Amino acid sequence: MEIIRAPITTANLGELTMNDDTGIPTDHFIAQLNERLPKAVVDTFTADQIAALKLAFGAKKWSKHPIDLRDSFRFFRWRFYFVFVAGRDKRNLSERRYKLMKWVELSLIAGYLIVSMILGVFALYLLKSALGINIFSDFSFGVWSWFKELACAKK
Repeated sequence: MEIIRAPITTANLGELTMNDDTGIPTDHFIAQLNERLPKAVVDTFTADQIAALKLAFGAKKWSKHPIDLRDSFRFFRWRFYFVFVAGRDKRNLSERRYKLMKWVELSLIAGYLIVSMILGVFALYLLKSALGINIFSDFSFGVWSWFKELACAKK
């Protein structure tokens, strides 16, 4: 591997653009790297090393999110900004968080099934009552009469 003994420039990385007036790279990460490291160290970086450093320490790129709200507002003499992004989490979960998410999923599925069964029993009870079928003589929960009153009141 050939060592490039020159400051970080477009010749080293190829895709960077230089500021014509100052000769400083316009890429923020590279400019910060040039400012913070000793010149003797910067001069010894290869293009591959610079690319690896940028990948490891550079700012993360934000991908497109299904929900992406960004705005700023003024509060007296200060200006504030807010960012709200949401989308599918593609990160690897820790074991603890993975177990928690499995419990949340299980709880949501169980809740959905319980609510569905309650609504199903309610619908079957209304159907039984509408057909005039009495399972226990002289006993009623009063749901059918409540439903008839509710249905008639809306008309």
